Amino acid sequence: MPDLLLYRTLVWLDYRLAAVFALGLPLVLLVWSALKREQALTRLMGIYWKVASLLLITVLLLTDNRPLGYLLAVLSQLLVVISVWFWVDLNEELADLPPWRPLPFVVRAWRWGLTVFGVLGAALSAVALSCVGGGLTRPICRVWLEAPDDLHGGVARVFDFVFGGSWTAAIAAFVGYVSLVAYGVGLLQWLVVRLPKQGRVAGGF
Repeated sequence: MPDLLLYRTLVWLDYRLAAVFALGLPLVLLVWSALKREQALTRLMGIYWKVASLLLITVLLLTDNRPLGYLLAVLSQLLVVISVWFWVDLNEELADLPPWRPLPFVVRAWRWGLTVFGVLGAALSAVALSCVGGGLTRPICRVWLEAPDDLHGGVARVFDFVFGGSWTAAIAAFVGYVSLVAYGVGLLQWLVVRLPKQGRVAGGF
């Protein structure tokens, strides 16, 4: 087992970097590319957000300490990295854009930053894969629940203020499972129908 204090520090760093590379910058880039009418970049960011929704599902499941969340923490980060490099047509269109222009430059830098963050984050998450099989009260498992618990508290207060209702951990997990089923159906349909037909062309993904 890794040193718990060091591991906890790295986990919190992972969550903070996720706020930058997986949430903040992609949102800015999506709006920026849409305003600039860069179709290739807008499509790339749209695909990213579809795939990255698995990160939110992971947080919802971890909020209620569901073991599946630990597995998704690894899988979601790897899928996100794959999603920004997989498409041949988008890679070619991005390569054709002038490298000195601010938007293409930032997108390229973000893709590399996201790749490093995603691979290291997946490796860090993999240390806690033993939590999938049980022993969820162990310290190494509890470390991953701290940030989702904090986020859940904030969401619950906003939900209560806006809707006058309760946003509980059980509700978060239920929403997470329903979203995961929808995500799985969409991914399976793409793997079975669209990928064999279109290959590594973004198309209507």
